[in-house]
Amino acid sequence: MLAQMRAVTRAAQGLPAQGAEPAAASGSFAAELARTMDRVSNTQNAANAQARAFELGAPDVSLNNVMIDLQKAGLAFQATVQVRNKLIDAYKEIANMAV
Repeated sequence: MLAQMRAVTRAAQGLPAQGAEPAAASGSFAAELARTMDRVSNTQNAANAQARAFELGAPDVSLNNVMIDLQKAGLAFQATVQVRNKLIDAYKEIANMAV
């Protein structure tokens, strides 16, 4: 799913689907979408690392914080998927317009 979202980002930038990602303009929609995906990914990675630390018995990690961070990561991912779905719906609607 993340690969599909990155493909949408690349398409919004007008770039081919494969290859290295260039630095996008700081104010563009594609750049904001890429930054948001990075933030969601970082949130998920941090929550998973904290859960792993709790499982290994780290004394400074509480179950409450782990559960809250995992819920935040899940909600961020769900919101991102909903945005992707809306973008795909909008693309399909535009593609089906009579010109």
